[in-house]
Amino acid sequence: MKKLTHLNEEGRAKMVDVSEKPATIRTAIAHSSIEVSQQLHEQITNNQMKKGDVLAVAQVAGIMAAKKTWDIIPMCHPIPLKGIDLSFHWSQAGDKWILTIQSTVKTKGDTGGEMEALTAASVAALTVYDMCKAVDKGLIIGKTFLIEKTGGTSGHDYRRSNEYR
Repeated sequence: MKKLTHLNEEGRAKMVDVSEKPATIRTAIAHSSIEVSQQLHEQITNNQMKKGDVLAVAQVAGIMAAKKTWDIIPMCHPIPLKGIDLSFHWSQAGDKWILTIQSTVKTKGDTGGEMEALTAASVAALTVYDMCKAVDKGLIIGKTFLIEKTGGTSGHDYRRSNEYR
């Protein structure tokens, strides 16, 4: 097992020193989801929500969240994000609908990407929840996880599709 790098000699939290790491192009792709009712699915897809376009607001919220990750996750470094994108896909599961959220983050630097992608996907799901909770009390936010990352000293990591559930 690898040694935890966010602990100092006294066993207390520290921000890792990345000053000697080489700058590389890094990408990270994360996933989250939210389960909604048939009624809510129809309202969202037909843009009939009183609070506005749910997916447009979730898109902007996810982008903003990625940009501020270093501000809310204590040991994250501020990194120069070069690109952030979120995509949304619907699938039906019985009488429920699942909105899958995928965030992609790109940077060129000595660290970062994974936490920003995870934060973007999480906040997008939370935004959908916030905008829809008055209509559907049964909303369920699903698993959030990293799908893929490239760059850095550890190279390319990819989660196989059968590991998603």
